[in-house]
Amino acid sequence: MHIVLDDTALAATGQGNVLASRLIHRAHAESGWFLYAPACALVEAGRARPGTAEHLAAMPGITVLDLDLAAALAIARQETWAAAHSQYAAQPTLDRPDGAIIATIAPKRWEGEPVRVLDLNA
Repeated sequence: MHIVLDDTALAATGQGNVLASRLIHRAHAESGWFLYAPACALVEAGRARPGTAEHLAAMPGITVLDLDLAAALAIARQETWAAAHSQYAAQPTLDRPDGAIIATIAPKRWEGEPVRVLDLNA
């Protein structure tokens, strides 16, 4: 299971969101579960809730996705970098042929976008 945490999901982890905490626990404790934090989403989460970025980047169950050249070119045309980097990270790759699911607490943000969404609102 490959899951990209968008900026809203990353900020929610610091606010005690139970579903986000469960995802982090699974990624740390169970094989086959992978969580990704796009760098641009991590920056926005850190702006929304100071200390969040450092805390999440230190967690062993979360892989921070760098803003490489391909990602930068793909998101440069978008309005918000955090959402654009999350969407780019969820696209299929050689490692993730089916792509990844975007975990969010703002599912309406993703309506009409070509991504699968996991609503973290309980």
